[in-house]
Amino acid sequence: MLNFNLQQKLHYTLRFAIAMCFIGHGSFGIITKAIWCNYFAVFGIGKVMAYQLMPWLGGFDILCGIIMLIYPLRIIPLWLVIWGMVTAFLRPMSGEPFAEFIERAGNFGAPLALLLLSGGIQLNIKRLFTPINPNIGVDPKVLSRVTSCLKAVVFLLLAGHGWLNLIEKKGLMGQYTNLGFSNPASVAHLIGALEIAAAAAVLIKPIRPVLLVFLTWKIISELFYPHYEIFEWVERGGSYGCILALWFALSQKAEAPQSVNNLQTT
Repeated sequence: MLNFNLQQKLHYTLRFAIAMCFIGHGSFGIITKAIWCNYFAVFGIGKVMAYQLMPWLGGFDILCGIIMLIYPLRIIPLWLVIWGMVTAFLRPMSGEPFAEFIERAGNFGAPLALLLLSGGIQLNIKRLFTPINPNIGVDPKVLSRVTSCLKAVVFLLLAGHGWLNLIEKKGLMGQYTNLGFSNPASVAHLIGALEIAAAAAVLIKPIRPVLLVFLTWKIISELFYPHYEIFEWVERGGSYGCILALWFALSQKAEAPQSVNNLQTT
């Protein structure tokens, strides 16, 4: 078994990231973010009904986030895996680039990693309404699965953001212009290429010190939104959480098998 300290670090990192996703996303529902009308339209829901539904959905998201912080029922991260994928996929379904979907991999990747860490996806009704215990020992095979999941998620979120830069997403162009760059397209292309290279590096062989650079970049870059920047920053908690959790997981991944061998020989 791995030591409880690592288990707790991964648990609380992912748990807090999940709460941030719910609360940030829910806040947009409360303030009735106009672009959400496009996503409701995918289901044939008009603007009037969309604006009526937004606060209810937003309130439910925030409630899920609070429950996750106080009493982490297993059903909450399972719901976010589904809800996070659906809301992310509504973007390309409404006409936005597919990169918008994969760039939000942290939203559904963080809860998936927590479920893998905590016994996997289980559909037993009774277990779904029991809290996740952060103190259950995890064997190296489970850590390996969690690490692989986190690597894939971090790859997607970095590659997705890089892709959006390369195709010169309007919102990103506005950010670079507001930051004082005279040629925002060139800046976007450079950042996009670097982010895709970073994504490939994470997938092939993640290096712990470099992950901290990526984490810092995500934390800072998500503050550049010109509107509702705080809500945008909070909603991307899954991105920060997955990078940080991968950093923690790699700290003892190599040591875990050796620890098991030592136990077997004593």
